Amino acid sequence: MRYVVGVDLGSTTTKALVLDEKRNVLGRGITNSRSNYDTACQIALAEALISTRFSALSSELEKDGVGETERTRWMKTLERFFRLQQFRDQLESLREELARVLAKFALPGGYAGAVSRILAKMETEAPSLFDERASRKSDFFRDLAGSSYVRQAEEESRAEGISFGPLVGLYDKAIVEVENRPSAAGDFGKYAATALEEMDGPAPELVTAVERVARIELTQVGSVGTGYGRARLPFPEGQIRSEILCHGLGAHAMFPRTRTVLDIGGQDTKAIQVDADGIVTSFQMNDRCAAGCGRYLGYIADEMNLGLHELGPLAASSARPVRINSTCTVFAGAELRERLSLGEAREDILAGLHRAIILRAMSLLARSGGVSDEFTFTGGVAKNPAAVGALQKLVFENYGKVELNISPDSIYTGALGAALFALRGVKRFDA
Repeated sequence: MRYVVGVDLGSTTTKALVLDEKRNVLGRGITNSRSNYDTACQIALAEALISTRFSALSSELEKDGVGETERTRWMKTLERFFRLQQFRDQLESLREELARVLAKFALPGGYAGAVSRILAKMETEAPSLFDERASRKSDFFRDLAGSSYVRQAEEESRAEGISFGPLVGLYDKAIVEVENRPSAAGDFGKYAATALEEMDGPAPELVTAVERVARIELTQVGSVGTGYGRARLPFPEGQIRSEILCHGLGAHAMFPRTRTVLDIGGQDTKAIQVDADGIVTSFQMNDRCAAGCGRYLGYIADEMNLGLHELGPLAASSARPVRINSTCTVFAGAELRERLSLGEAREDILAGLHRAIILRAMSLLARSGGVSDEFTFTGGVAKNPAAVGALQKLVFENYGKVELNISPDSIYTGALGAALFALRGVKRFDA
């Protein structure tokens, strides 16, 4: 099977998207961006190829006459056990790295014993993370393992009378190396086979379909990289495209009537105008200040001791948003603390902060040419309900009723655009 891939190296996450030669999306992969961009690219692509094989598996089962309800149930069960095997392998890598870090820093013996007990508990708890009723706040190993490790470390520090800080510091040092291993995504055939063994009597049709899919030869025929860190991607110069072009083309591919695109990522905000073919006609970009992008929200989350995913729902519950005077990250922390000391509700402060971010985005949109119907919102912040609500309100106030598009896969918009550029290159070469 021939495919092309687009890779979007963002400041916080690296995304990869696989297309076939008919422009069908076969798979998607995402991982934390890291200092080793080559590795981040490899892991995101490996995840996208695993996703591609799951897509192929669904197609094979459909060809075999397995009904949609049964097919969906089998696929969900297989993927749960597959992700459990993936987690266990990464946990073993964490065990090896923690042993190396412990030896390097020569901490007292109490720490080695505590780490051993923490890892044993994490291994015992692993199946519950992937239970069919489990609700995970993240699918990244760093987040899943980190949450469990910190909780167990608190218990160990109290029970054994050792310092909590150094115990958590061991994890912080080890996880960087674990994430930087190119093998982090693992092997589809290996994990799928183990998953089938642990499932309760998998259907013979599923077993044979998995075996067939594992043997499919995947051949990469083209690739393009983009994103904030695109200059550091391990791609030739001719296979790099600007994120403006990729987001414009990707948004147009998702919603063909798109004429205006707003992308709020971790490190910058982009307002883009495209024509009927998805070609960029004008744009404005804010990349010199953290205010108005995901990094700003991350800073606020840290200040309020909340998870980034908690900000939007909490802000969306506000009944009386506070007017925020400063949109500068440097001063926002001081104003935030002052507002809290005055007794303002957290949700009202957060609603005001989200509105301030969107106001900056509206300024970019105005300078790029305004908002045309249809309007597409992309990037990680597009999953934030408070940001979406503020955007809808401000767009209506300034431009009237406009169709606002948000795809569940909006975080992959840049990678999709990059993959489409890669496909164009292959077609020119084949011609």
